[in-house]
This record gives sequence, structure tokens and C-alpha cells, in this order.
Amino acid sequence: MTTYSDRDAIGLLVSRFFRSLDQRHERPLDAEWVRAFATDDDVRSETPVGSTEGAGPLLRHTTEALDRFARTQHLTSDLLIDVEPGAATATASWNALMTHVHLDSTLGDRGPDADPLFTVGALYRAELLRTPAGWRFRRVGIDVLWTRGLPPVLPVASGQAKSAAA
Repeated sequence: MTTYSDRDAIGLLVSRFFRSLDQRHERPLDAEWVRAFATDDDVRSETPVGSTEGAGPLLRHTTEALDRFARTQHLTSDLLIDVEPGAATATASWNALMTHVHLDSTLGDRGPDADPLFTVGALYRAELLRTPAGWRFRRVGIDVLWTRGLPPVLPVASGQAKSAAA
């Protein structure tokens, strides 16, 4: 039987979370996915393309953001965790390099010289809660530090389009 320290368990949660995003074509995101990574109704996320509160909105927002791309690859490093032994809460931060491969439709709209990649360097911040099922994200925020390439064009309610740095 393998036992994990709190830091190990939180590190595994971060790694499994990002791997699940990149493997969503093999295992689609659903309510079970949210329960594996986030607290229930009080989970909050803040991303460059919007904020959410609650498990359902988090699932919809994440799915919509990822569906704008054919594939993604998320690399994380420098995970820093602050947790006291036996504590119910923890904080963590890490660097992320996120590479997004544009959909063929996006590339077709942009023309033959379009860059197929949109890359983002970011700092993630998270608050975590110890639950009966293990550590889960309660708050996640992304601070974009730099981008390369063009983000997808997003529709907005007024009929205008805006670019998103996801």
C-alpha cells in the first residue's frame, strides 16, 4: 500500500488535473471529473476568459475553453505547497506552460500562414481543501505572464468577437 504525504497528494492532484485536460479526447470531462479535482458548489476559478463559481459552471467553462482547440499540452513546474500537518486547508502555486493547437477551422479562417499554436506562460495559484475523498481545489486562479501566437476568436453576446488568452 502506498501512502502519501499531503504535499505528495497535492502534487499528484495538480499533475492528474493537467493530464486529464490533455487527455480529454480519451476520457471526456464530466461531473465525475469535477468531483475528482474540485470541491462541490463552492469551487471558484478565475481565468483570463472568465470566472466561475460552482462545480457545474466550472465544468462548462473548462469544456468550452478546451473545445476551442484540437489538442493541448500543459506542463507544470516549481510547485510550491504550504500546508501544516493535519490541516484542513492548503495553498499552492506553480508555473505552467500551456500549448494549444488550433482547430483546422481556426487555421482555415486565418489563412495559409497562420501559426497553428497558441502558447501561454502562466502562474497558477490555488487554495485546496482536505475532503473525505482527498485534497480538492477550492479556488484556482491563473495569472498570464506571456503569450505567443494568436488566441482563438471568441464570440461575445453583442455579436462582436474578442480574442481570448486562455
